[in-house]
Amino acid sequence: MSANKESWGSRVGLILAMAGNAVGLGNFLRFPVQAVQNGGGAFIIPYLVCFLVMGIPLLWIEWSMGRFGGKFGHHSTPFILDTMDKRRFWKYIGVFGVWTNIAVAAYYCYLESWTLSYMMHSILGSFNGLDQNGVAEFFNHYVDLDTSTTGIPYEPIVFFVICLLLNTWILSKGLAAGVERVAKIGMPLLILFGAFLAYKGFTVTAGEQGAINDSSVGLNFLWTPNYDQLWSPSVWLAAAGQIFFTLSVGMGTVHCYASYVRSKDDIALNAMSAGWMNEFVEVVLGGAIIIPISIGYLGIDRVTELVQLGGLGLGFKTLPYLFAQWGPALSAIAGVMWFGLLFFAGITSSLAMGTPWMGFLQDEFNWRRKSAAWSFGLIVFLLGMPTVLFFNYGVFDEYDYWAGTVSLVVFALLESILFAWVFGMDKGWREITSGADIKVPGIYKFIIKYVTPLLLLWVFVGSLVTPKGGDWGAALSGNWVLDDSSIIKKLMNSSLKQQLAAATDPAQIAQLEDTLFFVNASRILLAAVFVGIALLVYVAYKKRVREGKI
Repeated sequence: MSANKESWGSRVGLILAMAGNAVGLGNFLRFPVQAVQNGGGAFIIPYLVCFLVMGIPLLWIEWSMGRFGGKFGHHSTPFILDTMDKRRFWKYIGVFGVWTNIAVAAYYCYLESWTLSYMMHSILGSFNGLDQNGVAEFFNHYVDLDTSTTGIPYEPIVFFVICLLLNTWILSKGLAAGVERVAKIGMPLLILFGAFLAYKGFTVTAGEQGAINDSSVGLNFLWTPNYDQLWSPSVWLAAAGQIFFTLSVGMGTVHCYASYVRSKDDIALNAMSAGWMNEFVEVVLGGAIIIPISIGYLGIDRVTELVQLGGLGLGFKTLPYLFAQWGPALSAIAGVMWFGLLFFAGITSSLAMGTPWMGFLQDEFNWRRKSAAWSFGLIVFLLGMPTVLFFNYGVFDEYDYWAGTVSLVVFALLESILFAWVFGMDKGWREITSGADIKVPGIYKFIIKYVTPLLLLWVFVGSLVTPKGGDWGAALSGNWVLDDSSIIKKLMNSSLKQQLAAATDPAQIAQLEDTLFFVNASRILLAAVFVGIALLVYVAYKKRVREGKI
């Protein structure tokens, strides 16, 4: 008999936990940068379209699949998918829903641990007196494991372990007493902290506390539409990609959470509530902090340079310096709130990543909750340490690309085909609408069957063969040269090999050769973990056959 007796304590707790799963670091670090890079205010048009025709359908698909599998006592994607079609390969497709979470947690918990460290340094005033370059160097020293700046031996490792222990301990408490309780505390605090910082972002005034621009300059920079980019396929691909990041679909976490919902409980309104709460946090709060504050103090030209470095360049390398302009007391408060909201955004997501693995062990091998939780912590520690030790050799980025980007699209595409075309849209629609507290628009039956899979296929193909410079016009006219950001070129390590061929400095050559080694090694390690989980699924399947459960 399965040791899995978990359940949600309340509907509010479930919605907050689901919203916490979706609301992550990307809401505050990635979304503003994506908007700036892809047409500003015009980006919101493809973004909202993708949310309506891909995001919401995938939420309903995954909630429905999870609740359906839960009726049969399954709480992880391999056997949730197995309940929907008995052809054996589907359970191995479901491995993505366990593997992705472990692989993403391995680097995500490291990123999450930075927020704990930076909260401490905000309180200690470590950033006071540093200019913007000094704060950036602080970050560089931190990921280099250099103690000359932080003063704590191996500080990144210490905080990574602390973060993992905290995640594991909460997971060991279960859904209601652990995950749900954290969501009930963390989500309101996240919104409270975000509202305060958004207020500060809206009230930046030129000439006060060193600001050179009013907040309106930053808000206009972020939201002024550049309609020339609206028709670019690259912008639409970026919008679709952001939806994956922001909703945590294509991972297996939603399936797992929904599998603990009672068979007649609503999922349609629950999914919408969690999805729209995430959108509010991302668009309203996420769009009102980083960019307006940064432009207020640094100007558009400098921020344009920093945007090319992504959210980390602004969130960790810039904002601590800007907060210091507000004086020691307010700087400490703002730092704790900024990195605190990032921490709550991170931990509510990383906790979700532990539940599919735990559900699998509890269902299939009768592991107790605590043992399953600590096994997750140990695996993430072992898989995550290379991202800590070899951050500057591209290991972190490789994990993020293959586990946190490519696999999401692949799995989402396959599960949408399973739901709409194999399980069947009629049965799928009954699952979505059963017990629904809202009337689900009938048009979504068509969207889920046709539009969502085709859009996902377009996202995957577009990522697979992205043309050089994102110039789709030239590509479609017959001059198709693959960009280094395409999946094919990534697999070939084209960018690294070009840099290596052009390098003349021995030190740079050695650095690039080491990076190439660690990049390939990290891919092999990720593949080995996937194969290992697939073997466990095979063992679990054979165990079920022996016990007469299949």
